[in-house]
Amino acid sequence: MNDDWRLQIAVRDESHAKALTERLDAHELEHDLSEAFHDRVIVSRDGAGVFLYAGARDQAERARDAVETDARQHGWRVDMELRHWHPSAEDWEDPDKPLPEDDAARLAEHEAVIAREREEAAAGHPEFEVRVDLPSRHDAVRFAEQLQSEGLPAVHRWRYLLVGATDEDMAKALAERIRAEAPPESRVNVEGTWAAVYAERPRNPFVVLGGLGG
Repeated sequence: MNDDWRLQIAVRDESHAKALTERLDAHELEHDLSEAFHDRVIVSRDGAGVFLYAGARDQAERARDAVETDARQHGWRVDMELRHWHPSAEDWEDPDKPLPEDDAARLAEHEAVIAREREEAAAGHPEFEVRVDLPSRHDAVRFAEQLQSEGLPAVHRWRYLLVGATDEDMAKALAERIRAEAPPESRVNVEGTWAAVYAERPRNPFVVLGGLGG
């Protein structure tokens, strides 16, 4: 699926990049991002570089607006660049560059899937999630397809996957299963979602994962 949108944020000061990532993790930014599980934005930091991965352009652009406002309020100097993964070229491209017809068809198909998943998610939100950091995007695509064939749909962003679970026991069991099946060097963690930890507060549409961006 052609679902990769990347917002690369170059922060002039590494301590500011760390602070920005912490604010994303703590849900302290003012934003209007969707909080549905399948609309999550995954965040990764590499030194003074922060990378946000979204499944749709509008989600990435709203995240960009939120970060821009926050950086301005704190006096942080940042440069941001929005890119779209081009599966044919296997590279990050200008988001306005026309896609070949086959890629455009895949994108339209994916958007239809996302729309359906949003409707299904309206009735509830996973209390826990299994977060998988894979060695490469290729590994993530292949493993997401494998999980799908096993009846475990996953949110895919670049080389990261999220699998929702209704409770902690189910999440732990899923994590053990995924560790056994995932490619070598994959990292698998279980965490409560914002809904589980702060039931009375808004859910966090950002998911901060460790490791390098790119």
